[in-house]
Amino acid sequence: MSLIKIFLNELEQEAISTRKMLEIVPNDKYDWRPHPKSMTIRALATHVAEIPGWIEHGIKNEGLDFAVMPYNPKVINNTKDLLAYYDECVVKGKSVLVDANESKLNGRWVMRNGDVVLMDLSKAEVIRHSLSQLIHHRAQLGVFLRLLDIPIPGMYGPSADEMGK
Repeated sequence: MSLIKIFLNELEQEAISTRKMLEIVPNDKYDWRPHPKSMTIRALATHVAEIPGWIEHGIKNEGLDFAVMPYNPKVINNTKDLLAYYDECVVKGKSVLVDANESKLNGRWVMRNGDVVLMDLSKAEVIRHSLSQLIHHRAQLGVFLRLLDIPIPGMYGPSADEMGK
């Protein structure tokens, strides 16, 4: 099996679980944060939603320079818009996971801020990193929601909430 097919299968599985988590973000808690140093739910949920789109960027580009293109996340104010944005980003990520791009996976992708190199990865590593970031930040969002006493859906099997514990 090609790496592209492996990544596509993983993205499809993680996209289902991630959507379940994003669906339960309450509209009245977008400005909430568990600690002054923490992101707001808006910032975290938007970040989770955008991550599948990084796959497209990683395949189609040679890198990202924040000195030239500062990070300006989309402003999302409700869960309906959050889900629409997420679905759009998943489509972008899936769109480049096609057999024709297998040969591009050894190419380099560099994230920098001017002269400071933050990451220098193969395009395959960019995809792997994106999927890892999706899982990591989705779990972080789950903790935020748990702190708000919102029942959490299972990701790889039933959650404690689904088991009635």
